[in-house]
Amino acid sequence: MSQYRIFAQYVIPSVLAFALSGIYAIVDGFFVGQSMGDAGLSAINIAFPVVSLMQSLGTGIGMGGAVLWTVRKGTGDEEAAGKYVRATLIMLILATAAATLGLLPFTERIMRLFGAEGEVLELGKEYLDIIVLGAGFQILATGIVPLIRNNGSSFFALVVMVSGFLTNILLDYLFVWVFGLGTSGAAAATILGQMVTTVEAVIYLFYRRLPVFGTAAGFWKMAGNIGKIGIAPFGLTLSPMISLMLINRFSMSYGGEAAVACYACIAYALTIVQVLIQGVGDGSQPLMSRYFGEGKPAQIREIRRMAYVTAAVLAVVSCGVLFLTRSRLGNLFGASDSTRILVAQVMPVFLFGLIFYAFSRITTSGFYATEKNLYSYFCVYAEPALLFGLLFVLPLFLGQSGVWWSVVMSQILTSALALGLKILEDRRE
Repeated sequence: MSQYRIFAQYVIPSVLAFALSGIYAIVDGFFVGQSMGDAGLSAINIAFPVVSLMQSLGTGIGMGGAVLWTVRKGTGDEEAAGKYVRATLIMLILATAAATLGLLPFTERIMRLFGAEGEVLELGKEYLDIIVLGAGFQILATGIVPLIRNNGSSFFALVVMVSGFLTNILLDYLFVWVFGLGTSGAAAATILGQMVTTVEAVIYLFYRRLPVFGTAAGFWKMAGNIGKIGIAPFGLTLSPMISLMLINRFSMSYGGEAAVACYACIAYALTIVQVLIQGVGDGSQPLMSRYFGEGKPAQIREIRRMAYVTAAVLAVVSCGVLFLTRSRLGNLFGASDSTRILVAQVMPVFLFGLIFYAFSRITTSGFYATEKNLYSYFCVYAEPALLFGLLFVLPLFLGQSGVWWSVVMSQILTSALALGLKILEDRRE
């Protein structure tokens, strides 16, 4: 079988699955925005970083465990490989308990910290209370799927995400539009959709007889190893939401609720593109990890090259689509006329940074897939750190426009860092 065909078998289902996860992220905003207008849309947008935190916990643990499981299988050590599956599942359960108990008492404080006030605060707290109560389904769903994908079942990983997505849409329609339950109904729909994905994923583990049962001796050491790799995919998933939180906070100061509602529409659209790119990186990760375990650097370079090309094409095509539809984007979320006009004006700024985003994300996936942990940390956490610094400088001179351009400049600088690290690693090899 040709390398291109193998790449397609892994990456296409992954990209489709991540596309659904991106749409998953905007479904609540669509139904709530159409039903409740700018206040409801802003509330969901401000609360969403907490949703992303829980999904990032699952992704980080799941990807870290999946990488080590695949690498150990590549070296022929089946016993050590099985232990990493069991350690991953234990860590997902522990993360569930920590997230629920650690966040539930502080939902209102979190919303205030993110800049919510008045009606936005009330609606956001209603949403967040239910989301945190269902944290287990969010974490387990996103954490088990990487194991399924690395077991060579990328298509089934897509199936379980599709079923959860369709459940979420149906229940959003019923809870928000038919029964008028507002943001609390949207949260319940999200949790129940993730529950469907979780149940199907657990059934897969037993049906395909993955090494779920057995000794977990050396758990804490394995947990540390999973954490070392998982820090990068955790940050990769969370980074857009850290940016969202920072931009919401500074936009509330410089542009008010209108700027927050505007960025909500833009962020939802960009999320779909960003997860498509992440789908390319995560879809190629099992192959790079396997070849790394087998000691085949030439195949790793070939897979990475195909990932760069695929991500670049997706970024360019997405830029064209979003540019042509920018004036209609606000309508999708029920935004006010003034917000729709602002979205059309601001969207081109964000499109400029997408190709840089694609390069840095694929480079990062290649680093953690081959256990280049330190390089992956630099690439992942540089972007929010740079954004944080730029937000204190550019808005002083450009006002709200400086907030928008801070995002693009952080992406350009991060891609430059990723390029430098890649050149360094290539010279070492």
